[in-house]
Amino acid sequence: MALILSDTNIIIYLLDGDKAIAEFFDQNSVYISFITELELLSAKKYSKEQDDEVNEIIKKFTLCDYTKFIKSACIYFRRKYSLKLPDAIIAATALVYEIPLFTADKHLSKITEIKISLYTF
Repeated sequence: MALILSDTNIIIYLLDGDKAIAEFFDQNSVYISFITELELLSAKKYSKEQDDEVNEIIKKFTLCDYTKFIKSACIYFRRKYSLKLPDAIIAATALVYEIPLFTADKHLSKITEIKISLYTF
């Protein structure tokens, strides 16, 4: 069983019923950044039932909380790669926790300091 850090977009695909991601998650130990939790919980488009589903799914993952090391790495990634703040935080989390990032965002594959598993469908 491998450790992976899931990007927010992957969790959204899971919520939309992507069976390949569900199977992949069942075979691995999944971590999420605190920013992924915030992005998922603050989405306006969810109904009450979807909100409950999001909360249940989040409970299944290991949460990587904010640290001063993530802050420093985030600043570094924003400056070097001109990333949006959420992407920089997630990439910084992967770096600090030394976990490969599982994402569908191709633009994150330019980050050389972390291992990226790019999801294509």
